[in-house]
Amino acid sequence: MREPRLYTTSADYAYQELRHKIVTKQLKPGQRLPEVNIAVQMGVSRTPVREALRRLSSEGLVNIIPNSGARLASPTIKEMEDTFIVREKLECLSIAMAAERIGDRHLRRLEELVLDEVRAVEERNLEAYLEAYEWFHRTIADAGSNKVLAEFVGNILARTNAYVVFYDPFYEQDENPTLEEHKSILEALSHRDGETSIALMRAHLRRSMSCLKSPDTDD
Repeated sequence: MREPRLYTTSADYAYQELRHKIVTKQLKPGQRLPEVNIAVQMGVSRTPVREALRRLSSEGLVNIIPNSGARLASPTIKEMEDTFIVREKLECLSIAMAAERIGDRHLRRLEELVLDEVRAVEERNLEAYLEAYEWFHRTIADAGSNKVLAEFVGNILARTNAYVVFYDPFYEQDENPTLEEHKSILEALSHRDGETSIALMRAHLRRSMSCLKSPDTDD
């Protein structure tokens, strides 16, 4: 059951409600998102809806087309493959640096995030899972102490998380292989084993890409 939220603004309300519908697959990739209809359904004006759509666009979840309006994003397989190629390079560099510099604080945080992922999978809560998943990878980047690299990793994680929302069979899986992969990555990092950490990260990302599947889209 979804927990009630407190919203500070109408735009925040519109953003959270739209994002929830996207993550829970109530909307389909490519589907039109007319501002007027959404505003009426939510009982708000068009302005907060427009702000919410812009925010979702910055996360790669919505495409805003001039003189046409907004649509739910519908990334192609080629676009996803290209993005994962870049992500693999960035995260293999990130984890190599982390293996050299990671301390107990980051290791404890990674342990907490793995537990959060396990709980989210058990509860079939994709929103909570994506948050824990993203912060697991962000924490590794942060442990490497390179702010520029961490920023690039954060940006590409936002893009690939959108792919997970649209294409990953999260709700159809009895077991999520990411959990064991993250545990193995954490174990390698705890031993400061750079070579194994890199190999595990590369295998994790390639397996993740291979699991994505294209859903039907709406006109």
